[in-house]
Amino acid sequence: MTISRDTSHPVRTSAPARNDPRSTILNILIAALALLVLVLASSFVLRTFVRPPVQATRAGSAPGGTIQLDVLNGCGASGAATSVTGFLRARGFDVVEMRNYKRFDVLESLVIDRTGSTANAERVAYALGIEKKNIVQQINEDYFVDVSVVLGRDYPSLKPSHEGRTR
Repeated sequence: MTISRDTSHPVRTSAPARNDPRSTILNILIAALALLVLVLASSFVLRTFVRPPVQATRAGSAPGGTIQLDVLNGCGASGAATSVTGFLRARGFDVVEMRNYKRFDVLESLVIDRTGSTANAERVAYALGIEKKNIVQQINEDYFVDVSVVLGRDYPSLKPSHEGRTR
């Protein structure tokens, strides 16, 4: 008696699946790089379109023309003008004077354009988080500053007050 084996359909046995350690490392590396690209892209979009960096240079001036301003405390909060002065100087603005305003009952902070260049006032307002509706123009040739900031009772809502809490 002869037994014939049919070799046309070989029987396959399933071997246990083995993960190659190199492919696992490569997959982890690809995921990490994809995450890094996502973080960098989102940072770029935020810094370019959502929250662009503060510009302390005068609008329309040659490089090196820094916005000069004075900070006036109109809210009566102790140290408010000092805090805002440090905040603005750290961002490249030239704060030439800091003093009390003529009264302490100012409700909303103001940015006053002294030279007729509202772009400079807008840059200061943006840096502090003051709304554009609170920018006024009072051109005074006796002033030697581009912008004046009058701090109001809304001072705690401005960016200098939140600087220490966000970091």
